[in-house]
Amino acid sequence: SSNTNEEEISALSGVESNDMNQASSKTLDDGVLDLGISADFPPYEYHEDEKIVGIDPEIAEAIGEKLGYEIALHDMDFSAIIASIESGKLDGGISGFTVTEERAQQVNFTDTYANSVQEVLVKKGSVIKQIEDLEGKKIGTQLGSTGDLLAGDDFGSENVQSFAKFPDAVLSLQNGKIDAIIIDQQAAEKFADANDDLEILETKYADEEYAMAITKDNEELFKEVNDVIKDLKESGEIQDIIDKYIKTE
Repeated sequence: SSNTNEEEISALSGVESNDMNQASSKTLDDGVLDLGISADFPPYEYHEDEKIVGIDPEIAEAIGEKLGYEIALHDMDFSAIIASIESGKLDGGISGFTVTEERAQQVNFTDTYANSVQEVLVKKGSVIKQIEDLEGKKIGTQLGSTGDLLAGDDFGSENVQSFAKFPDAVLSLQNGKIDAIIIDQQAAEKFADANDDLEILETKYADEEYAMAITKDNEELFKEVNDVIKDLKESGEIQDIIDKYIKTE
């Protein structure tokens, strides 16, 4: 973690590092893995009472357990996470990140741990029936998300309205301020289930794979986390977590 006072760190490591044989004392001085998350993206991350729950927090906890790190989740706007990792405020992020070339210049991405599809959420009875119908319409996305980048390219950024949080986009759709939302499949299903006036287009918009972002300043940490993700995938532990939240037909 990068949040601890530098002097404290050197004082701590000076005293304890001789007694500690664990790799964690080298890789993260305070033993805390600080991760950015945007908890408005069910079932991957969302709030239940005061707690952040979902697929990504559980995967993060499993990684922390294997490496002997405490996990600290920092809830923030999705668009701020990569910048916060790059500036050293965070060690990484886990928040439904799709690997893109641009992001990969700023952070290291682990192996992918989940697959998803971008879908289009509309109001029931909308004139939008297929992807082509989005031409010239007002499209809502989450700022900095893959859907945001793709929609800008495909339909012109002047037709795309980016929201910090998905629930705000859903409200705008219901109020008729936008015509559609491009959003990950599982989140689309959650919002459609919770709102009788919304439905998902049958045509999919794009396929994506999710990975965890880790600071480029700590190669050792990246290697550790990536190895653990590989192990958790092979053991089926990640799939078990996903299956808890996503009911497959």
